[in-house]
Amino acid sequence: MSLLRSALTVSGLTLVSRITGVIRDMLIARYFGATAATDAFYVAFRLPNMLRRLFAEGAFQQAFVPMLSDVRERNAPERTQSFLEHVFTILGVAVFAASVLGVLAAPLLVLAIAGGMRSDPEAFDLAVALTRWMFPYIAFMSLVALAASILNTMKRFAIPAATPILLNLSFIGATILLTPYFDEPIWALAAAVLIGGVLQLGAQIAALAKLGCVLRPRGIRASLADADVRKVLSLMLPALFGVGVAQLSILINTNIASHLGHGAVTWLNYADRLMEFPTALLGVALGTVLLPGLSAAHARGDAQRYNALLDHGLRLVVLVGIPAALGLWLTSEALVAFLFQGKNFSAADVAETARAVVGYAVGLIGLITLKIAAPAFYARKDIRTPVRIAFLSLVIVQLLNLATVPLFDQAGLALSVGLGSCVNAGSLLLILGRRGIYRPRAGWGKFLLQVAAGSLVMAAGLWFAQRGVSWTALTWPVRAGGTLGLVVGAAVVYFLVMTLFGWRLRDLRPAPEARD
Repeated sequence: MSLLRSALTVSGLTLVSRITGVIRDMLIARYFGATAATDAFYVAFRLPNMLRRLFAEGAFQQAFVPMLSDVRERNAPERTQSFLEHVFTILGVAVFAASVLGVLAAPLLVLAIAGGMRSDPEAFDLAVALTRWMFPYIAFMSLVALAASILNTMKRFAIPAATPILLNLSFIGATILLTPYFDEPIWALAAAVLIGGVLQLGAQIAALAKLGCVLRPRGIRASLADADVRKVLSLMLPALFGVGVAQLSILINTNIASHLGHGAVTWLNYADRLMEFPTALLGVALGTVLLPGLSAAHARGDAQRYNALLDHGLRLVVLVGIPAALGLWLTSEALVAFLFQGKNFSAADVAETARAVVGYAVGLIGLITLKIAAPAFYARKDIRTPVRIAFLSLVIVQLLNLATVPLFDQAGLALSVGLGSCVNAGSLLLILGRRGIYRPRAGWGKFLLQVAAGSLVMAAGLWFAQRGVSWTALTWPVRAGGTLGLVVGAAVVYFLVMTLFGWRLRDLRPAPEARD
């Protein structure tokens, strides 16, 4: 399966996931608004999510996928199966222990991530209680990450991309059906998290079973004695620092937001959700597809294919990322009003969330590029370089916060994250070039001119179409029709101008060296 076809498969299913995610967030905004209770929920949910990204989807995948590619290249299927079962054993023990510790240390964790909640004891206690109930989610999702890594390495991208839909459906069902049964309605969302975790793990296990891959626990000593497992653990150590830096940045920013008053954490969360839409559709999709391909090319010593894969991925990032950033910036109020404004989510909430969306939009191209640049190092088992650059990015983000937060509140936090991501991604690309790992292929100059022309005309059209429009004053049907019209119209204008400047659909095809 080609890079483009694989990425389209993942992107298509990710699009469905994001659409159901938008529906989920629309319902949550309308049912719960932006209150101390929603802040408590998002703080509590961020804790297991943060550790999931740190241990499972982050450091674990970065270390595990390249090693799995190596083991499959070098050994018989029986050895690959034993390697997988040893990894499954170690990961299972680790995440069970993490879940127990998280439940016991919930008050300290909430204090660390949202110290501002101490001024509201009721909200703080609610966040602690929610954390204790939802923390086992990390165990489910860590095992989901293991299964997804195996399936992606086998080029079975559909199931891992589709399973997040189950979590969104769980949220939707719980919001509509379970809310009336709780004295504190926000507990319906906690139930949705656990139900969604069980459903996602079940789907992944079933997908592996169809491929004849049934993971059974082995002895801990035997698993630790496996040389390839120890290699995964040794690769994870620097990766933990790298991913940990990013998660530390999130923790610090959440803590700062908790001091900005009720609603700030929720506004930032909804802005983050909008930012994740293009990031997931392209960045995560391409990163998911690229890492196994880059790892396999590196294991075979095929530098030409490695470079071609990376170049094609970066072109797709530029093609979609630049207009997406401009579009998100210029339609921020329209999108937030259309998606979230309702009975309990006011026009003031829309304005504050839209400001944060603009902050994220400034750095969107960096956030997307990072999903491509970092796997270029992970595939080579070089995790130390992204760690050092991630630490530099953390320092820059926090220095920027000193200026942006007093000026723009929670929007300043989003702006700092976006700018820090640009520095992170740009530094990684610069290092790839200096080391001779990546050499841009011919045609970039013409391509950038086409993208620039299409983006500028599109941006001018969006600005002109919204002059004098107050989106929060319109009825929901008008907001919906107007916003969808802007999005579709912007896409048509962008690609029409690109075509006038010589771009063609066939240009999406990867170079022969990048094809399977």
